[in-house]
Amino acid sequence: MNTLLDLSDRLYLDVADFAHSTPHWFQWLAEVWTEAGLLLFGALFLAGWWRSREGSSRVMALALLAPLATAFGYVVSEGLKSLVDEERPCRAVVGAPVSLVTCPPYGDWSFPSNHSAIAGAAALALALSWRGMVWLTVPMALLMAFSRVFVGVHYPHDVTVGVVLGGLIALLVMKAAVRPVGALVETARSSRSSAVVWCAGRGPRAHAAGRAEEPQRARHGAY
Repeated sequence: MNTLLDLSDRLYLDVADFAHSTPHWFQWLAEVWTEAGLLLFGALFLAGWWRSREGSSRVMALALLAPLATAFGYVVSEGLKSLVDEERPCRAVVGAPVSLVTCPPYGDWSFPSNHSAIAGAAALALALSWRGMVWLTVPMALLMAFSRVFVGVHYPHDVTVGVVLGGLIALLVMKAAVRPVGALVETARSSRSSAVVWCAGRGPRAHAAGRAEEPQRARHGAY
């Protein structure tokens, strides 16, 4: 265990030294990405929900569950963080250069990385709910995790465990809840409330019916 922690310390120092050798504009990009990446995941959640309004109830259920599963990943990570009082490397590692961002205050513990847990959970949840997105979301999550070490506020093992933990929690939530949430989507789509139906979407049948009516409207218009 101590050997792994020593290795993590050395990796942290290597990344920190590398970070300080990069141009200022690159450091600025890393500082922005470490927070802005979360906003991009949020935008993808909204886009996933919008595109799922014409999908099956299962597709919509997965889209709705994606942000919920990510939230669960954060909660579990935060709970674990409160049990493991690991000091931030920007204070604990001897000889480390000054972190690129302000070192979090004492009591804001390091293990695991909440940012990485959120990124890992969001990446997997979006990949499960939106086919093909894995090629975008996984690199995003990995960059998010690396950026937390790059700016100097986490050890490599913090972000590694964070990404894996977040992804695992998201997978469990998505698999466990997709059927009951899918049933709720079916109920919502048959609701008399237009607002509820708009939020849940009308599903593939309504979309297919709308497409079938277009040629008929075109023929009537021709006359």
